[in-house]
Amino acid sequence: MSDDSRPSPSAAPSAGRTAAVIPAAGRGVRLGPGAPKALRALGGTPMLIHAVRAMAASRAVSLVVVVAPPDGAAEVKSLLDAHALPERTDFLVVPGGQSRQESVKLGLDALPPGHDIVLVHDAARPLVPVDTVDAVIEAVREGAPAVVPALPLADTVKQVEPAGAPGEPEPVVATPERARLRAVQTPQGFDRTTLVRAHETVTGDVTDDAGMVEQLGLTVVAVPGHEEAFKVTRPLDLVLAEAVLARRRLNDGF
Repeated sequence: MSDDSRPSPSAAPSAGRTAAVIPAAGRGVRLGPGAPKALRALGGTPMLIHAVRAMAASRAVSLVVVVAPPDGAAEVKSLLDAHALPERTDFLVVPGGQSRQESVKLGLDALPPGHDIVLVHDAARPLVPVDTVDAVIEAVREGAPAVVPALPLADTVKQVEPAGAPGEPEPVVATPERARLRAVQTPQGFDRTTLVRAHETVTGDVTDDAGMVEQLGLTVVAVPGHEEAFKVTRPLDLVLAEAVLARRRLNDGF
């Protein structure tokens, strides 16, 4: 790999190609001290590598852009070089910003022309199945400006009035209808022009890129997510991810 990417393959038709942007600049404080969350080991391999492989597993994805910590781009480049990745996919590493939103924008800015569909994927969702990735891409191809994989909620949800201090009781103010609620995962998929416009237009704090598209007044659609696409945020999540990975290796023989 050169300073910022692996060698590109010979020119191929560019129309409708898909790129994935993986913001991996966060520290992951809820997993405790140590390496940034994306670089924590899962089954002996950094979570980031699992996430990159998950995107590259889709034959529709021709480029994966990893947005590294601002001072960690060289480390992430070395990491990608040290692990086996699909030859048919290009990889690019760019330094990120101080927020997730800024990091995604920097990843978008680094995309070359010809990638009309963009996926944005959490590095902390290392085990998303390829069928979920392909379902998101297909929905964008069919005309949706923004697509999210999502799951129905198993728990009843309560809306509360936030307490003044951590641990204090919180008054419940409403019980939303659970059947109309979904837990949203990644990768989220976008028409590239729409996502670029969202990042140029929406300046307020948001929790995901689809929320930015919603603020443009456009329709975001949901496709079925997958229980194994959960986010590794706390130590117990890491235990579950190790169990899922061990089962896959037993069943798939890799």
